[in-house]
Amino acid sequence: MPTSRRKTAPGRAHLAASAAATTPTATVRGSPWRASRERVRDRQIKREAVIRAAAHAFNRKGYHNTSLDDIAAALEVSKPTVYYYVSNKEQLLFECFVAGIEPIRTAFRNARALKTPARERLKTVLGHYGQAVTSEFGWCMVRAEDQDLPAAMSAHIKSLKSEIDQGIRRLLREGAQDGSIHPCDPKMTAFALAGALNWIAHWYRENQSMTGAEIAAAFIAVFENGLNPRPGATADRGASRRTTNGPDR
Repeated sequence: MPTSRRKTAPGRAHLAASAAATTPTATVRGSPWRASRERVRDRQIKREAVIRAAAHAFNRKGYHNTSLDDIAAALEVSKPTVYYYVSNKEQLLFECFVAGIEPIRTAFRNARALKTPARERLKTVLGHYGQAVTSEFGWCMVRAEDQDLPAAMSAHIKSLKSEIDQGIRRLLREGAQDGSIHPCDPKMTAFALAGALNWIAHWYRENQSMTGAEIAAAFIAVFENGLNPRPGATADRGASRRTTNGPDR
């Protein structure tokens, strides 16, 4: 009489074989998606190098006197390689402007999270502003709007500059309200602060005896003497809300 065979659970050898069929082996060297991410990062690094080289060239020769051949030569690459990262010289100037202004925008974003008096927050923002203007992107920051850029780029530049201007005005108003800044006309004061800092880009060179951070600190020290509340003075808080007939951005 034949004996019945019981079904048994798969043995360890069978389980190991199944796992081997479904689990990637140790010989697989990284994920193809990881390699893709590395390529993206590598491309971003090279693109930033192109933008930085352009900024140096614009500072040295001016925008109109700089060609993409000059930028390619500085990087020791071919001109088509430069075109792989940017469409044209106009885009390069625009990207230089954005690279220069982004640290200032970041400083404003960080300032919103602080609970310190508005004068301290403004001082921090202006410090970043001064360092940005003395960076390799400084010339592009203050001169990009004067160049013959496409309308969309010019509009974007004006929008970003207006964002910075409005951010300074807001901190000035908040300082007048919390008592850390002497009441002033926020529009004219913002124009004075930004104008003074922007002008640094016209004369600053990397071989100056003072660093960009030191120059920014020196300017801010002058500003603070004018922004500090006057001891014993009657604060006219309404002055900070007055408007002027000056040009608006």
